[in-house]
Amino acid sequence: MPHRVLVIGAGSIGERHIRCFLATRRAQVAVCEVNAQLCQNIAERYRAAGAFTSLEEGLDAGADLVVICTPAPLHIPMARAAVRTGAHVFIEKPLSTNWDGIAELEAEVQARQVLAGVAYVYRAHPALAAMREAIQDGRIGDPVEVVAQCGQHFPLYRPAYRNIYYNSRATGGGAVQDALTHIINAAEWLVGPVTRLVADLDHLVLEGVTVEDTVHVLTRHGNVMGSYSLNQHQAPNETTLTVIGTRGTARFEVHESRWRWMNAPGSTWIDEPIPGMARDTLFVLQADAFLDAVDGQSPLLCPLANARQTLAVNLAILQSAEQGTWVTPTLG
Repeated sequence: MPHRVLVIGAGSIGERHIRCFLATRRAQVAVCEVNAQLCQNIAERYRAAGAFTSLEEGLDAGADLVVICTPAPLHIPMARAAVRTGAHVFIEKPLSTNWDGIAELEAEVQARQVLAGVAYVYRAHPALAAMREAIQDGRIGDPVEVVAQCGQHFPLYRPAYRNIYYNSRATGGGAVQDALTHIINAAEWLVGPVTRLVADLDHLVLEGVTVEDTVHVLTRHGNVMGSYSLNQHQAPNETTLTVIGTRGTARFEVHESRWRWMNAPGSTWIDEPIPGMARDTLFVLQADAFLDAVDGQSPLLCPLANARQTLAVNLAILQSAEQGTWVTPTLG
């Protein structure tokens, strides 16, 4: 029997989750969206199993799992409401913009014995997963440094950015909560949690908003040193995440859909490409992975505990940039 999935929020990311859960051929998908016309359009476009304009109606209809694609401040209260019906929850990133209700959500998830995961989609990328396995197997020795360089022309990929959640930090906007959070989460998956950091950020280029579009962060992941640079206005769409070890180097190149490694100084990269990684492909893999976890076939890619740690880093970056000091991320 297919899983009964309810996607809450039918904006661009909600529509993508609808499309990609359907592409697994393991789910029937209903949509919940307060904009009645948008709700109807999306339901018709994807032949949805149901269409609801209120959270209560959607949850009352019954679902095995609920995918939450609303602005970040709504994630926790909606997740708690879904968990109280006995549904598993899959929450878009970031987990939230503050700590309100997160401890209560964790307690309710445990009490109901359901799963709660967060959609940090790079964890579903086969290249990053293979690189992580190689690092854990000692391919490059002990990690000592992680370096991320990331950028894209945001108006090209998100032309409506001025009018959506992105235009305010309060709704999860800005380069830190919208984009850098993905990279931080991926790096923590590779080399462990950030233990302290110092950050600088600014609004330099993007028109029509005042939130930051450029971020620089120095981190410590225990003994591992980190450096992150991200902007949302450069021409090339390129993201690299490099881990330097005591015996070699590994690099994840999102834009090339590959990871590569080098052990001998002065030699050439050995490439490990992953074919056929269109943008939807990655989200289909993520949907399949969450369904696998629900079916007891594999663990969650990003459980609540990992997303809480990344939220602590998001908030610490914003605090550090404001104060101009090193900050230790703390869990609320």
